Amino acid sequence: MNTVGTPLLWGSFAVVVVIMLAIDLLLQGRRGAHTMTMKQAAAWSLVWVTLSLLFNAAFWWYLTGTAGREVADTQALAFLTGYLIEKALAVDNVFVWLMLFSYFAVPAALQRRVLIYGVLGAIVLRTIMIFAGSWLVTQFSWLLYIFGAFLLFTGIKMALAKEDDSAIGDKPLVRWLRGRMRMTDKIEGERFFVRKNGVLFATPLLLVLIMVELSDVIFAVDSIPAIFAVTTDPFIVLTSNLFAILGLRAMYFLLANVAERFSMLKYGLSVILVFIGVKMLIVDIFHIPIAISLGIVGGILALTLIINAVVNYRNDQKVS
Repeated sequence: MNTVGTPLLWGSFAVVVVIMLAIDLLLQGRRGAHTMTMKQAAAWSLVWVTLSLLFNAAFWWYLTGTAGREVADTQALAFLTGYLIEKALAVDNVFVWLMLFSYFAVPAALQRRVLIYGVLGAIVLRTIMIFAGSWLVTQFSWLLYIFGAFLLFTGIKMALAKEDDSAIGDKPLVRWLRGRMRMTDKIEGERFFVRKNGVLFATPLLLVLIMVELSDVIFAVDSIPAIFAVTTDPFIVLTSNLFAILGLRAMYFLLANVAERFSMLKYGLSVILVFIGVKMLIVDIFHIPIAISLGIVGGILALTLIINAVVNYRNDQKVS
């Protein structure tokens, strides 16, 4: 696999991720079971976004000195585009988490533990998926057309889909897990397992964690091919993807109380997926430069937020 990633770049990225995760987990662990306030969530979200941009700036500076300004500009722009796409698509993942926590009645103070393990699991799973995907694309370039068709279909499906958290309990996997595991009737604090009369029982919190991990795998099937439309370099795909994931927990608590205010967002995300799908399907006919792709994705998100603000304003006016 061709990549701009050198041992120094890979090592630097690993060190940054490990240090930031350690700081995050240490600070959260000292507080025990609690709900992250919106102020804390906003601060941590700003920290993760700033760190991502600083990493990209350092990445650009390194490539400028080793590979030249043109290569540095192209690769840094690819990172930024991939990061923006992944960050945008991650919002839909957050909304699914909200539905899961609501259906299983997980108290806000206990959601922290599930999300910690959820994000750690997502890092491992996505790393495996990205390296596997990069190898497959290198060996079978025609897979990009399949990815493009899949994203086009997913974008249309997302726009037409109706959200219904009451249907979660009827999912085949949920029914199968409940039928195969000894499970308590209620949540037992932050514990995933409890022992009663010498018998080990799973708690509903473990079921929620499994569903959170599964939802991330499902969304990764959308987001990873979307970044392959920008670049197939595993270093850029992995770093942009994981930097977006690292801020997911803070993003969740930031949006948890205002999710209903973003009713139009899924339509904007669906348009982005359709655009990326079309971009991949016509790559041999017309190549859309990365800078234009970044502008289109950013423009779609900005327009979606403006439309969303107008819709919210009109709804508020009707209520008042």
